[in-house]
Amino acid sequence: MTSGSAPERSRDRSLGILGVTFATVGWGFVPLVLKEVEMPTMAFASYRLWLGVLIYGVALLVTGRRLSWTTIRVCALGGVFFAADVSLSFNAFRLTSVANATIIGALAPVFIAIGASRWFGERFGLRDVGFMFASLIGVAMVAIGSRGSPARSLAGDLCALAGTISWTSYWLYSKKMRRSVATLDYLATVMLVAAACVTVVTAVSGISLAPPRGMDWLWVVLLAAIPGAIGHVMVAWSHRHVEAWLASLITQGQPVVGSAAAWLILGESLTLLTIVGGVIVLASTAVIAMREGLTATEHDAEGAVEAG
Repeated sequence: MTSGSAPERSRDRSLGILGVTFATVGWGFVPLVLKEVEMPTMAFASYRLWLGVLIYGVALLVTGRRLSWTTIRVCALGGVFFAADVSLSFNAFRLTSVANATIIGALAPVFIAIGASRWFGERFGLRDVGFMFASLIGVAMVAIGSRGSPARSLAGDLCALAGTISWTSYWLYSKKMRRSVATLDYLATVMLVAAACVTVVTAVSGISLAPPRGMDWLWVVLLAAIPGAIGHVMVAWSHRHVEAWLASLITQGQPVVGSAAAWLILGESLTLLTIVGGVIVLASTAVIAMREGLTATEHDAEGAVEAG
């Protein structure tokens, strides 16, 4: 958490929570876009990442900043983790149902909470643990509810699980790096390294890197700009103002957004169990977010009284 006056910390924390919420909604629509893409998944990921490099490069020029070799060396591992997450997640969304891929990925907050407690000393109360457990039950209900979907694939589910591990690693590493590296510098490095890694893997795998055609260009631009550039900037900025476990828990809403949107737009099945599970996930997350917000406000008020 950052230093500064109590009102400033409370404001930055609230903005960080809003930023993570915006990113969560944007990321929830990514699976739908990937279902519409015609080019190879890895090639699509490569172009999406290189466009991200261009966006962050322009941002660096506009702000008069330059990446140093020290920054690139220190932050490069984050790019490797992100490359693994993008590759695995994109393939999961193409191989299995949107519901399964996003629900399995929603298990990441559990791993992140454990890591944040061990490495960053973050603490949460027994009630928070209870609501986190309730959220996991909701995740399980949605997964079971979509089990009979014809779009389900074991290979896709395994990709989603591996992607969850890589995402957890990326999230915790980003939290650590943001203590000493500026948001734009970190993300520019991550995007550059990730783009290089994914492109090399794609080429070595013999997958065509031919440019996108038709609507695929639109999807590349949309993903790179909104959930990519804007979403990741908001989340990276929030790492200095919001606890890792809380921010990651907010992303539990992503599978609910993805599943609901897939039902409305793609016509994927959505059972009663899936609906109830989604409501539990959203309700549990909302309660924790409100509890944490009230707790932070009380602490700020106490600090102001003591200072007076």
